[in-house]
Amino acid sequence: MSTDAAAASPLDLAAIYRDLHANPELSFQEHRTAGIVAERLGSLGLAVTTGIGQTGVVGVLENGVGSTVLVRADMDGLPVLEQTGLDYASTARGTDADGNDVPVMHACGHDVHVTCLLGAVEQLVARRAEWSGTLVAVFQPAEEWGGGAQAMVDDPLFERIPRPDVVLGQHVAPFPAGWVGVHAGVAMAAADSITVRLHGEGGHGSRPETTIDPVLMAASLTVRLQSVVSREIAPNDAAVLTVGQLHAGTKNNIIPSEASLGLSVRTFDDAVRGKVITAIERMAKAEAAASGATREPEILFEEHFPLTVNDAQATERTAAALRRALGEDRVIDPGMVSGSEDVGVLASAAGVPLVYWFLGGFEPALFADFMRTGRMPEDVPSNHSPLFGPVIEPTLSTGVTALTAAALEWFGGGPVA
Repeated sequence: MSTDAAAASPLDLAAIYRDLHANPELSFQEHRTAGIVAERLGSLGLAVTTGIGQTGVVGVLENGVGSTVLVRADMDGLPVLEQTGLDYASTARGTDADGNDVPVMHACGHDVHVTCLLGAVEQLVARRAEWSGTLVAVFQPAEEWGGGAQAMVDDPLFERIPRPDVVLGQHVAPFPAGWVGVHAGVAMAAADSITVRLHGEGGHGSRPETTIDPVLMAASLTVRLQSVVSREIAPNDAAVLTVGQLHAGTKNNIIPSEASLGLSVRTFDDAVRGKVITAIERMAKAEAAASGATREPEILFEEHFPLTVNDAQATERTAAALRRALGEDRVIDPGMVSGSEDVGVLASAAGVPLVYWFLGGFEPALFADFMRTGRMPEDVPSNHSPLFGPVIEPTLSTGVTALTAAALEWFGGGPVA
């Protein structure tokens, strides 16, 4: 399709967003979403490749000699039952990796990310006379699973598309729409998902003396783990250790032979990460030994997200472009964020700088309180909440403007009108 034809039929971004929100898909199952993305990219004149990293989509627009700019959005939803009450709320269900039937919701705003990147591509196509280079629009699967970026890299992504000079992206967050937040250096935490499987000896609930109770073992370990951050991590360091799951038993009067804990660890420094993991291993083994277990616990390392590190010089350059496009007072520094992302895998694999920022998604009127207190009101839902429902505007228009401005900066184009 020609640029004129694309310009004559502008994308209805609000409609695209509502549709994506109402029809979320789990990690590596984003077939419908990928189809919509591929169709829209093709209609805008990009060369489209599908099926990278299972369900990933990449659109490439070669527009003369210049920088190659990779702009990334993630596509997957979460196993969350939506409770927003929106008229386009999801009622979708899916089958998770363990074969369970689960509700599905865009509880982390990946529908926003996809929509904004489609809108930015449309803007860059319409303004292609203003810039020169190669645009690479990457729509990544399975960010929530933690392996989507690596799956694309392993496919292999950078043997199938032009290697970029920079990787750009954004994530919608629970602060006021119309503003963005970008932080140089370590911007988001590393995350580790760990399962600790404790082994006891089961028996009848009326005769606990004949058993080694893994439920008590698990309960004691859950409490003990709370001391890792409070007593082993220095006050000027930062870490989060959450016990998100505890599973044991099938019946009230049966002491089971096994119990498991699901842990989430967030750290901003590799040395601190090592210290936390060492403490988890030590405490798990010690609780098992204290309970008289005849078998050591299994400690299984599952999902891993690396640190998200924004290149300092690239961030300064990009933030200046964002300030010109949005206004000096609408670009803030949120500091380090304890959430995690795998977008850095793309930049590391390509050996290029990363700049990743946050996009406000909630009522702009909240900004005064946000600036005064440094935090949003407690009733504003966070990412992964069943109540997470970004306002459509000015979230989408700000996100499109931010991505377009950042890309034009790296292409050497003019300011966003």
